[in-house]
Amino acid sequence: MKKQAVLSLSGGMDSSTLLLRLLADGYEVTALSFDYGQKHSVELERAESLVRYLNKQLTALGYPVVKYQVIKLDGLSQLLNSALVTGGEDVPEGHYASENMKATVVPNRNKIFSSIIQAVALSVAEQKDTKCVIAMGIHAGDHEIYPDCRQEFRDADFEAFKLGNWDSEKVSLYTPYLKSTKFGILRDGEKCCDTLHIDFNDVYSKTNTSYKPIFIPYEHGSKRGTWFSDYKSASSVERVEAFLKLGRKDPVQYADENGPVTWEQVVEHVKLILDSYEG
Repeated sequence: MKKQAVLSLSGGMDSSTLLLRLLADGYEVTALSFDYGQKHSVELERAESLVRYLNKQLTALGYPVVKYQVIKLDGLSQLLNSALVTGGEDVPEGHYASENMKATVVPNRNKIFSSIIQAVALSVAEQKDTKCVIAMGIHAGDHEIYPDCRQEFRDADFEAFKLGNWDSEKVSLYTPYLKSTKFGILRDGEKCCDTLHIDFNDVYSKTNTSYKPIFIPYEHGSKRGTWFSDYKSASSVERVEAFLKLGRKDPVQYADENGPVTWEQVVEHVKLILDSYEG
């Protein structure tokens, strides 16, 4: 029987890379995304698109496909105080480590998610009579801003899960990027793409890291259009920095209030931010 994993898949770069790592390591994966009223809900579209793409590749290779489910938390955003949810303040710009990034904290978000993920992981373990890991793509850059990404929180939360459930010993945590940077995660994704024989650009074009995505409609009055990533919010700056260190062009499309921009324009802006922060 294949190893089992339940993954919190946001549609961002980190959790998408972790999905690749799990597949490369031979796990059968149940991936969960959460619709909690986030402004950047395009990440849910990207997550679904990535799973469809990967499942097509896995089917061709004769491997089990990724089981995917979106958990809707209707009405929650109206009760939360955060710049990330619909109705909240504007998402701040600048460097990821800046003090203003605390505005993007969603109260108790990871605790809400982890309770559901733990329930699913334990159910998988019991149904298949095997061990199951809970996989999360949290990394070192998250710890400063988000308390619920710190190891102390994870340990306490998991201890509560163990105390409250029979057979909890069948479930364990898997957080391989806990001490890694965004660059380290992206570099591991490059390795996983080679292992799985899939195209790096195809994978990462189906991810969203932007907290301020920009919708640009098609011409001639069509209601359809395309979502672009911004390049000024802190999450986007950190992503671009990782691609620069890896020596690759980011395959997602970027835009600002004036419309689509080139990769060169994105790089110029991000380098200015990084230089000012380091200086």
